[in-house]
Amino acid sequence: MAVTMYSTTWCGYCSRLKAQMGREGIEYTEVNIELDPQAAAFVESVNGGNQTVPTLRFEDGSAATNPSIGQVKAKLAEIGA
Repeated sequence: MAVTMYSTTWCGYCSRLKAQMGREGIEYTEVNIELDPQAAAFVESVNGGNQTVPTLRFEDGSAATNPSIGQVKAKLAEIGA
């Protein structure tokens, strides 16, 4: 899977991005950071110690915090996913 989305159940920004990615046909794996301490630690590691969601991790190892759908599509095109 080219994209992993770190989220929470209550995050409105996460819900919006999930809907947009679904409309664009972008497949992703979702990980709830409230249920996965290792995932929460990853999110903190790329967000200055904060559990900011949505945080996306791409297959090239890069991360994006609360990206727009345009940014997601551009990154996927860049890495050839």
